[in-house]
Amino acid sequence: MREITDEQELRRLVGEPAPQALAKERDHLHELDRAWLAASPFCLLATSAPDGTCDVSPRGDPPGFVQVLDDRILALPERPGNRRVDGLRNVLGNPHVGLLSLLPGRGDGLRINGRARLVTDAPFLDDMVVAGHRPLLAVVVEVEQVFSHCSKAFLRSALWDPTTWTPEAVPSRPRLAQALERPEVPLEELERYYGPSYAAGLYRS
Repeated sequence: MREITDEQELRRLVGEPAPQALAKERDHLHELDRAWLAASPFCLLATSAPDGTCDVSPRGDPPGFVQVLDDRILALPERPGNRRVDGLRNVLGNPHVGLLSLLPGRGDGLRINGRARLVTDAPFLDDMVVAGHRPLLAVVVEVEQVFSHCSKAFLRSALWDPTTWTPEAVPSRPRLAQALERPEVPLEELERYYGPSYAAGLYRS
């Protein structure tokens, strides 16, 4: 393999961005960005620890769960999970984050980069209650860069085309858990755990 080691070499290979690709960056949210976030039920939150190790965490809730506090401030509720809090620990050591907000069926996306902090006992947490669950904390992001992302990756992957979906291509989640995480647990028990009761407990701490 031949490795690229500097930006000049990279630019010789891929070329320069078109002026419109550079000009589309904004440092605050437009009303159309607000409308996008109000309609989106899913995003990916990227974080990095001080040592450079990275994490990307999926976040999902009813549409509009990423709350816009003003043109430069967003808040994401923290819901019950496995308590690893990899991304949250990263934020404590390195506030720089990236967010990719998606709309099912749409190829384009909304990219937001900024600085994050973890906030509790804020009044807006009362507006984040879902299924009786009020988040213990939220990730508050100060927007530094926002722009729309093109649809090429989604077109290439045909991600939203149901005719391309092959969920059976790999073993089920219970089988993966038994093979990789909990080999001592009977498969039947794991199938019960990841069955209907799993969805019923999404908002239980």
